[in-house]
Amino acid sequence: MKLSFKPAIAALVLAAPSLAFAAEYEIDSAHSGAQFSVKHMMVSNVRGAFSKVTGTANIDEKDITKSTVEAVIDATTINTNEPKRDEHLKSPDFFDTAKYPTITFKSTKVEKAGQNLKVSGDLSMHGVTKPVVLDVEGFTTEAKDPWGNTKRGGTATTKINRKDFGLGWNKVLETGGVAVGEEIAITLDLELNKKQAPAATPAAPAAKPAAPAAPAKK
Repeated sequence: MKLSFKPAIAALVLAAPSLAFAAEYEIDSAHSGAQFSVKHMMVSNVRGAFSKVTGTANIDEKDITKSTVEAVIDATTINTNEPKRDEHLKSPDFFDTAKYPTITFKSTKVEKAGQNLKVSGDLSMHGVTKPVVLDVEGFTTEAKDPWGNTKRGGTATTKINRKDFGLGWNKVLETGGVAVGEEIAITLDLELNKKQAPAATPAAPAAKPAAPAAPAKK
């Protein structure tokens, strides 16, 4: 029986252009962060941040809507510049970081929004997963740092209701209202490093031909 490889070869040729335009990036934790803001006592905003964000992004240069991103926030790094409040936020009343140490986002859809993007995805926090939409600015151009690394950067923002994720602790105020607002404004400032292609492994040198055997002595 004669086998034909033409269909398989054709499929590889058609797939090659899309693969060629996809580039993988890693989130640079040293230059990235997640910030949040919530209403306090109905009169002011309290701001805080998570200092460790990791993850990857696959950016399709040919069609940006085919790109994907996954991010992980270390919830134990929460900082509102008030140690007692930070300990309360880590407790079971809020994030319960002993049980749920991370907050994750995984994109499901990327859409163009003028010069910017809307990235839909699943946000998992405190054991609950809900769909959210990030408004994203940037990530459209590359830059080289002084050490030859290729970078991208941008900002993503969204708003969520903390009660949707089981973060329901509150106190009612005598003057009306509550101590902690329900709506949380979130900002992600991300810097990405382009992954370098693995160096090609040098081919092993060809084996030298064996020396001819010496003639036998008579």
